[in-house]
Amino acid sequence: MSDHVRPAAGGRRPGARRAFLAAALRRPGQIGAVAPSSPTLAGLLAEVVPRSGSPVVVELGPGTGAVTTAIDVRLPPGARHLAVELDPRMAGFLRQAHPGLEVVEGDAAKLQTLLVERGVDYADAVVSGLPWALFDETAQRSILGQVAAVIGDSGAFTTFAYRHGMALSAARRFRHVLHATFAEVTLTPTVWRNMPPAFGYVCRHPRTP
Repeated sequence: MSDHVRPAAGGRRPGARRAFLAAALRRPGQIGAVAPSSPTLAGLLAEVVPRSGSPVVVELGPGTGAVTTAIDVRLPPGARHLAVELDPRMAGFLRQAHPGLEVVEGDAAKLQTLLVERGVDYADAVVSGLPWALFDETAQRSILGQVAAVIGDSGAFTTFAYRHGMALSAARRFRHVLHATFAEVTLTPTVWRNMPPAFGYVCRHPRTP
């Protein structure tokens, strides 16, 4: 396990925006965001990360690492931070920008397998930047079911959604899947200065299958 290297304040790294735009051009149908998460939104999502002990934190769809930075700021010594990233070039960027991060190059749809291969069967927190609106309901249920199994009854899961999409059918469907998977689903305040404005879902206590 590598020691964590603390990132620069504010989570802004040279080249991050270029890496984000390059990924969007390579995979226009798989990048659900229009810009990296703001430091404020990233901080809200990372609030579930324990500040003491030796926690295991799993990040899904880290992108250029805006939320990765917020997680690393909170992590205590001895923690383990794994990031599952599908895009090989983005994974390479993350390895360079975050030397202490365990980058897992793979598909979040195979989450449990990817973690077991690395000796992880439980996570204190799972933080997601995945573009849920681009997944059908079957894929959402599959990934969230694996997240639920990984965090158990004592862990937490966070993800985000854009405020302007709340009334869309895809957003309503995702909320339904969240509530079907977790007994506790709460919303964070809206971050109006994010691009576009967004809020987080904080989920705990998976329901019994």
